[in-house]
Amino acid sequence: MTTLLVIAKEPRPGRVKTRLTPPFTPEEAAALAEAALTDTLRAVAAAPARRRVLVLDGKPGPWLPPGFDVVPQCAGGLDERLAAAFAGCDGPALLIGMDTPQVTPGLLTVDLDGYDACFGPAEDGGFWALGLADPDPELLRGVPMSTPVTGAVQRARLVAAGLRVRDLPRLRDVDTSADAEAVAALAPHGCFAAELSRLRTAGRR
Repeated sequence: MTTLLVIAKEPRPGRVKTRLTPPFTPEEAAALAEAALTDTLRAVAAAPARRRVLVLDGKPGPWLPPGFDVVPQCAGGLDERLAAAFAGCDGPALLIGMDTPQVTPGLLTVDLDGYDACFGPAEDGGFWALGLADPDPELLRGVPMSTPVTGAVQRARLVAAGLRVRDLPRLRDVDTSADAEAVAALAPHGCFAAELSRLRTAGRR
């Protein structure tokens, strides 16, 4: 069975979802980030897994459900932090971030039978999920992160290593306010959609 990894930042104002400000304040952006993380962790908790791990920059809060091991992110760029997350696994592992609160347990129930990796592209050119049957940190080190070609470079790295890659559905990350509206519409019953609605009702959106 697969280890499910979530790499995330503690949702503190000024440290998360900075591209949501404006129109949102840093406090509101952090509230949306917390809601997105809550939805993500709930989906992971409901998916079958050998182990569930939160790879965290910061400290856990009341948003963390039971059943997760919490490990700190290492120092370095995002490629190094993702590589280190996989390095801590001794079997098949699937890693996601906290930017796709519309993710479901079904999307996380990935069968790698006949494949060496799975790859979930994001609409912004990155990726929302990466699964490896035999985790090798070197597959991530040196991949340029947070660029429009990150996903293409990462997938090409997998193929160049001779891995058989299963492609997962393309999802939209929450980076901007337009993303937030679109993603909330895709998952209208989640915490993220509820928090966005609350902020709208507060009168300023």
